[in-house]
Amino acid sequence: MYAIIRTGGKQYRVQPGDVIRVEKLEQKLGSEFDVTDILMVGGETPVLGQPTVKNAAVTVVVTKQTKDRKVIIFKKKRRQGYRRFKTHRQPFTELFVKAISLDGKTEKTDAQAKVVDVAQARIDRIAERSVKIEKTPGKTLVKEAKKAVKAKPAPKVAKKPASKTANKKAGAKKAKTGAKKAAGKKA
Repeated sequence: MYAIIRTGGKQYRVQPGDVIRVEKLEQKLGSEFDVTDILMVGGETPVLGQPTVKNAAVTVVVTKQTKDRKVIIFKKKRRQGYRRFKTHRQPFTELFVKAISLDGKTEKTDAQAKVVDVAQARIDRIAERSVKIEKTPGKTLVKEAKKAVKAKPAPKVAKKPASKTANKKAGAKKAKTGAKKAAGKKA
């Protein structure tokens, strides 16, 4: 049995055990609820809704609430000096389809929903990384060396005078112009 549901202005074909990403829903992580906006239920005897199927429900579990990957928005009009750069992360909700029911008939899945708290997982990864760095002896020495370098101000380096070849070239030019003037007076 499968169903076509509508949520967030989009339609999704789902079966028990499927995991789908939909527009963000105001539901708590791990909560279970029924989607009642069902356009069609298919299987042995398909049922079309007018516009929705009555006495039908799709039971889902919220497994993730987070944002999608970053999308770059870049606009440019050539030869006009117009450039705009923006980024966007679309929030979404991941749903696990637990069961589809229609007029007392229910089709369930044996699989369990894997609920993931993305914010907590991120905090755990950061904590784990910092513990690894502290345990590694070479890394702590590097940290201490960096702190010592930051504590001492860098010695000032005196500027070197212009190179000798540049001075020689300037002197040679002056000598040539002086020789031309002297040659002009003799004639």
